[in-house]
Amino acid sequence: MRRKMHSVFHAREMARRRLPRFVFDFIEGGSLDEQTLRANRAAFEKVTFVPKSLSDVSHREQETRVLGQDIRLPVLLAPVGMTRLVAREGELAVARAAGKKGTVFVVSTASSFSLEEIAKVATGPLWFQLYLGPDRDLNASLVGRASDSGYHALCLAVDTPVLGKRDRDLRSGLTIPPRLGIRNIMDAAWRFSWLFDFLTGPKVVFGNFKDLVPGKSAVTMSAYVNQKIVNPGATWEDLAWLRDLWKRPLLVKGIMSREDAAKAVELGVDGIVVSNHGGRQLDGLPASLHALTEIADAVRDRAEILLDSGICRGSDVVKAVALGARACLVGRAYLWGLASRGEEGVGQILDVLADEIDRTLALIGRGKLSEVDRSAVRIPKAFLS
Repeated sequence: MRRKMHSVFHAREMARRRLPRFVFDFIEGGSLDEQTLRANRAAFEKVTFVPKSLSDVSHREQETRVLGQDIRLPVLLAPVGMTRLVAREGELAVARAAGKKGTVFVVSTASSFSLEEIAKVATGPLWFQLYLGPDRDLNASLVGRASDSGYHALCLAVDTPVLGKRDRDLRSGLTIPPRLGIRNIMDAAWRFSWLFDFLTGPKVVFGNFKDLVPGKSAVTMSAYVNQKIVNPGATWEDLAWLRDLWKRPLLVKGIMSREDAAKAVELGVDGIVVSNHGGRQLDGLPASLHALTEIADAVRDRAEILLDSGICRGSDVVKAVALGARACLVGRAYLWGLASRGEEGVGQILDVLADEIDRTLALIGRGKLSEVDRSAVRIPKAFLS
């Protein structure tokens, strides 16, 4: 019997042993000096709990409702591109695991399997994360495909007018789709399990674009996708256009200020994902948790608030809920599980987080997630500025 994962960090170490260095760094790394990457974790350490003693917590509930969908734990699986690089089945395994554990998987525009392929194997609700590129016809086509495939919500990424500079990936020579140079081949040769899956599994491609790219080569596809998923000319008018096009729940992801949050709500979004992209885009941003309080205060009940970036513990999730989030999205956490044990590993990560949320609720004297508010935590003054 295989040893059970006992924490997200345990899964991280297992993934580090299985993956070549350039793939592990692709998951692990942030942009430039990784200040924001570190700030995300440090912020959770600064928020502390205020427990209520002698409270009856013999029965505990962590189920919640997000954009009209009931989920078993307040954790969703964030959009991450090219997960086929991490494990043979990539997003297919993630979708199955999310459904089995009763939560939502948010599929990336840059997924390595198409949104239709993922929908066919999904056992639970799916959302689609859209990079709003410069080609409106292509954007409309992706939105239409998501609608036809039954995706419940559309999540627009607004923090990627250009791609961030990630020094780790530059040093390792990583390209998407990957081309193995001599150094990376030597590293991968010692990771037999990963190398076997990489060489014998489906090709690593951008699944949503594989039928759109002339020439079909990895180099051609990479160049095409890089042109289509970033748009330095995007404006709020594009969000208004998307709101008219998509009639189901709409979120924006990458909001980090009260002003942007208020503008998004005025344009009719149903949810806001407070996120600094896990520290992978603009370095020098504050932690997402730091921005959460001001955005929650500005939005109040006009839209649902979710938090993304830095969540590695169930206690992190409870802190985020206390500060105004309905639920959290995790990215690296489930990728480490996926890298270690595929679909089973993703499921085990969700089990670990659910167990830690449950224990935290008991230890702070709140039997229900709905009872968690700011009275459950001590908040640094810097969070309230």
